[in-house]
Amino acid sequence: MLQRGGAIGPQPVILPLCVQAVSFEVGGKRLLDGVNFVTEAGPRTVILGPNGAGKSLLLRLCHGLLQPSSGRITWAGAAPALVRPWQAMVFQHPLFLRRSVAANIRYVLSLQHVPRRQRRALVADTLERAGLLHLAERSARVLSGGEQQRLALARAWAFKPQVLFLDEPTVNLDPAATQRVEVLLEHIQQTGTKLIMTTHDLGQARRLADEVLFLHHGRLLEQTAAQTFFLQPQSKEAAAFLEGRLLW
Repeated sequence: MLQRGGAIGPQPVILPLCVQAVSFEVGGKRLLDGVNFVTEAGPRTVILGPNGAGKSLLLRLCHGLLQPSSGRITWAGAAPALVRPWQAMVFQHPLFLRRSVAANIRYVLSLQHVPRRQRRALVADTLERAGLLHLAERSARVLSGGEQQRLALARAWAFKPQVLFLDEPTVNLDPAATQRVEVLLEHIQQTGTKLIMTTHDLGQARRLADEVLFLHHGRLLEQTAAQTFFLQPQSKEAAAFLEGRLLW
């Protein structure tokens, strides 16, 4: 049962996210197989696994972009379609409007029906926290890769979603740009937005994860506290993955 909560205007409390026996098939090939987990508000959830394990696919299913072939995904007992306005996703290669940095954020706020009188302050505050306020009137499409990724995060976070999905948020970024993105992610999490993300960067996972979901061949082999996962993985596949030995 959804309950009312805070943020920009009244919102239903959409967590926990419950994934029950979820499978996904394409052309007779099963890409996810019977995935089960529940994740609550608070902990940062990092999805790990080798290429092709189904990490990005699982994000898209939870976000509601795809429908499971079988199984159920619910948010506080409600169907995904009912909670889409209160969760967001940032993709590996985000697209931007042919407008300024500030206008990209104003547009998202307008889609969320944030009153016009509130938008200016929200845009300025969001850009300041993302370290982009000095670029507010610059075209979003001429920013550096790191700046664009921070803008994508700022745009998704501007309306204060309860859950933010992130698919490889620092892929192809240099260490300095990665560090700036991670600082922003820390701030977003501290303001109450739950982060659910994929990454191939084990160092990043160690820095950011509170809990780990480990996928292998489309099956969820572990859901555990991050410290436990990195020190004492429970499956031989996870141990091999952490040692760089997992082969396909």
